[in-house]
Amino acid sequence: MQEFLNETEIIDYYDIGIKKLAFQLSKGLSKHEIVKKSFEYVRDEIRHSGDHKDNQTTLKASDVLKYKTGWCYSKSHLLAAILRANNIPCALVYQRLKLNDDGSGDKFCLHGLNAVYFEEYGWFRIDARGNKKGVNAQFDFPTEKLAFQIRFKGELDIPKLYASPVGEVVKVLSSYKSYKDVINNLPDTLVM
Repeated sequence: MQEFLNETEIIDYYDIGIKKLAFQLSKGLSKHEIVKKSFEYVRDEIRHSGDHKDNQTTLKASDVLKYKTGWCYSKSHLLAAILRANNIPCALVYQRLKLNDDGSGDKFCLHGLNAVYFEEYGWFRIDARGNKKGVNAQFDFPTEKLAFQIRFKGELDIPKLYASPVGEVVKVLSSYKSYKDVINNLPDTLVM
């Protein structure tokens, strides 16, 4: 369980801004309330780079907070940092989804989200990518209400829990800076 509490180069929760935010989001609250409030903060206060066509590509949790934008992967890094700063085990998890919302075409991409550990339940997935028309992720413990459901052939929920982002996600977010470059190179494999 310790690996899901550790700080990493990307989930850098010792950053002063993250430490301050983690404290503000947890003051006087239960573990469930901290998770919900943190989830809602990242979902609602951090813009999804793809939805807003932002040309600021972020990777590290501290940069996501600083610039208030991130792709689903980056937003999951910030949520993991906030929760880990509050001593709540948080993993990174992924789905493989069709690139086109209607299921057409043969292109897929990874989607990044989180799993939080509750002693009385086990691992519970939450998705702070940001809501929009057709996407309505919520924290409704113990019912998962994720941004995307598995609907089409070839899509899948990847069951592995990751303490750090997978290599292909890091590569894309490190290599490409513009909205257009990232959207044209979304990762579709799990390379560590």
